[in-house]
Amino acid sequence: MATEMFLLVLLAMASSLAMASDPSQLQDFCVADKDSKVRVNGFVCKDPMVVKADDFSLSGLDMPGDTGNKFGFNVTPANVMQIPGLNTLGISMVRIDYIPKGLNPPHTHPRATEILTVIEGQLLVGFVTSNTDNRLFTKMLKKGDVFVFPQGLIHFQFNPGYTNTFAIGALSSQNPGTITIADAVFGANPPISDEILAKAFQVDKKLVDWLQAQFAKKN
Repeated sequence: MATEMFLLVLLAMASSLAMASDPSQLQDFCVADKDSKVRVNGFVCKDPMVVKADDFSLSGLDMPGDTGNKFGFNVTPANVMQIPGLNTLGISMVRIDYIPKGLNPPHTHPRATEILTVIEGQLLVGFVTSNTDNRLFTKMLKKGDVFVFPQGLIHFQFNPGYTNTFAIGALSSQNPGTITIADAVFGANPPISDEILAKAFQVDKKLVDWLQAQFAKKN
């Protein structure tokens, strides 16, 4: 009986680990067929006989992204939506550009750990651990430095300098997803009740209403 229980526990652990990651490949590649009407976790495979080298390629990461926004940063993704050949391979990357004082605001990647390398410039980076510790880990990075943001934890990057910065990030998912905290909380559609947010943040509802107006989705 003890042996059977041990095997059941091992099976449960293996199953939970399998469900917590991207689908594993069962052949050399499974190039995403984004035109297929079939709905699966990820994308169905394109006929390998029509797969081309371009399905595994992307150009343009040498070019800075458009940082002309209120935060002064831009993310250029290279995930399964841009490179269909990444389907089932569990990896992607991004180029991130920052003007002086540019900020990639606090956000999470629900499906991926991120490892970031500064190519030019400098960055103040950090992440916060989960409740109830909520410990902040932060570090100033210079050219050539690397930093890891664990999966699902809130993190940020800020360029405190007076020159442009750019970095390359690798992520452990073909489609890591991004949840920007302020957008999700104050820009939800439909809006989260101001009564709920006022109590959650222990502030007046008028302040919540003002914040929601700043993040309201533009139609």
